Amino acid sequence: MTGPLVPFREIVLKVHSRCDLACDHCYVYEAGDQTWREQPRAVSDHVISRTARRLAEHAEKHRLPSVSVILHGGEPLLAGPRRLRRVCEELTAAVAPVAELDLRIHTNGVLLGPPYLDLFEEYGVKVGISLDGDRAANDRHRRFADGRSSHPQVLAAVALLQQPRYRPLFLGLLCTVDLANDPVAVHDALMALDPPRIDYLLPHATWQTPPARPGKATAPYADWLLAVFDRWDERGRTVPVRLFDSVLSTLHGGPSLTESLGLAPADIVVVETDGSLEQVDSLKTAYEGAAATGFSVFRDDLDAVAAHPGVRARQRGLAGVSARCRRCPVVRSCGGGHYTHRYSADRGFDNPSVYCPDLMALVRGIEARTLVAVLPDAGQLAVSARELNRLLLARLHTALDGRGGVEWARIWERATSLDGPGLDAALATPYARGWLLDALEALESGRPGAGTTARRLAAYTVAAAVRDGVPLTLAVPWSDGRLHLPALGELRLSDPGTEGVAEVTVGSPGFSVRHAHTEHYVPHPDRPALHWRPLTRIDGLVLDDIDPYRDCFGTPVAPRLGAREAAEWGRRVARARARLAGAGAPCAPPGPLTTLTPLAGGAGPVVGRHGFGALGLPPALTGRALDVALLRGGRAATLRALLDVADLYAMDGAWKHPTPRGPLPVSRLLAETYEGVAVAAYQGDARALAALGPALDSLERAAELTVTGRRLVQAVRQEWEEASRAREHR
Repeated sequence: MTGPLVPFREIVLKVHSRCDLACDHCYVYEAGDQTWREQPRAVSDHVISRTARRLAEHAEKHRLPSVSVILHGGEPLLAGPRRLRRVCEELTAAVAPVAELDLRIHTNGVLLGPPYLDLFEEYGVKVGISLDGDRAANDRHRRFADGRSSHPQVLAAVALLQQPRYRPLFLGLLCTVDLANDPVAVHDALMALDPPRIDYLLPHATWQTPPARPGKATAPYADWLLAVFDRWDERGRTVPVRLFDSVLSTLHGGPSLTESLGLAPADIVVVETDGSLEQVDSLKTAYEGAAATGFSVFRDDLDAVAAHPGVRARQRGLAGVSARCRRCPVVRSCGGGHYTHRYSADRGFDNPSVYCPDLMALVRGIEARTLVAVLPDAGQLAVSARELNRLLLARLHTALDGRGGVEWARIWERATSLDGPGLDAALATPYARGWLLDALEALESGRPGAGTTARRLAAYTVAAAVRDGVPLTLAVPWSDGRLHLPALGELRLSDPGTEGVAEVTVGSPGFSVRHAHTEHYVPHPDRPALHWRPLTRIDGLVLDDIDPYRDCFGTPVAPRLGAREAAEWGRRVARARARLAGAGAPCAPPGPLTTLTPLAGGAGPVVGRHGFGALGLPPALTGRALDVALLRGGRAATLRALLDVADLYAMDGAWKHPTPRGPLPVSRLLAETYEGVAVAAYQGDARALAALGPALDSLERAAELTVTGRRLVQAVRQEWEEASRAREHR
């Protein structure tokens, strides 16, 4: 594998190599690798100091802001408080000057008492407890060698961690799944202990030593976990469950939250009690020596381990899973499963997980339970867009940090006093976001005139006052010889290329503008007046050819249209929209389309980068060509608005999907299919509809789609089926 090393952000330090329990499902003592027998019982001072030094060097070299050290075993508490104090002292002294140190310990809890907890409180060591549920469930495996139950001691340890003094140290509970235990009873027992988090772990297994699968169920571990998920969901998800949170995160386009699932590269190394550096312990389930690297803290730095082929194999992301997994629609969530669980003697780790049916059923089950019932409608998308613009406006005010002077203070005071429908309408104009982002970029880069760009808020404030009929007087910057009021129109004040500041007074009705000893009065903002040109509005759409931030389509916008040109274009658009509406769903442009802007050229519609609800169109389009352009544009505007508020896919480009025009990434396949179904339905094109069937099949199998993306594909599939049936009945 080529590419940069992935630095280790987590170290498992074995502080003791023996255990006081005899758990028959333990991957250290009951697995095929028995090298623990050769390890010193406790970590030595020499190993501790060398480990601390190696970790500090690694953190400093890779400029890591933080690193985690997990104290592990065996049972780490067998090392005793004095040795654990030495570990905490050495690690803190070496690492704290170069990176934040996150100390943790994973224990069975049997020995946990105040001497340990006082030490952990002193050094901020978080404590994770292994517990498999109620007494019956826990005693199935977690017993002393003489058969005695460990459950009372573990409950006593958890009770100590619940005390207010020690509660901040409580990391959570780790539970290994056993199909013989009742899933709801297990979950209820763990929840009764009020843990800050629960981890459910599949028992380590490989294709050589597969997990128990009693009965005829094809995915019994998924059935068990989904029963827990339903209980967790029913109780309001009040305690995080890392396995479920991870699946939910990836289903919504986010990262994996656990090493056991997802495609994130492994960044963990193990230090044994003798100082040898190994890969993750769970590999010992596979075969003797599977975790070994041949490196030691006494001879080697951590980069040497990071370059080990076995470590790098777990850092290849999608390329590191089997060919079958790369084609699987849930691989982004399951990540091919835990690396250890892929092992077989004949193919090594180049296999799907031995839990593959369970992982598929688990991800699909959670997806089905959380699939959005309906997609956001046009109103909800508009509200989300407005809220985003308000957040950007707040960021702009914060970024100015007093640098706007009295002018900005005056504008901000009037804008906030007008907060209501008028300001909402002004900020909802399609090109407001382009202005806000430009103003923020100007401030961050120190661009000359950044303050003037920010003070364009005055124009939005005046537009809001005109809409609401609220009297005010405010100084408003203008440029290119024109004063532009968003959502209203523009007033010509001077020659093109000139700029300045005008005093605008809003009255009832209309408003007046004083500039250079000249006063202009606009009694009715929606009607033309001397030097005043309102926006053209027709059939519920705004034809905006004047906004200074309208040039966001990646292709030149047309100059301002003449009044007759604008009126004629509006009439053609109205007739086209009427034809589309008469054709029925899914043909009429749905969603947030509110504004059309003329383009200087091109043959089709273009959705702007930041112009929510705006569509760029060549004015020369007529007839059916205009119909199709509006239809495509409406769909494209809806898709862009959905992408503004939700992740429809993740890892775009990681896969290429076959189409008659060649392989496409999921983003283009989704966009073209979403538009294509509507156009083919409107045109009654049976061949085009039939050709879109395989595209929908590909989308339904696409691993990149999130739950919202899948809901959109479901909606498009339904449109396609309805259009196909309608075509057959003609």
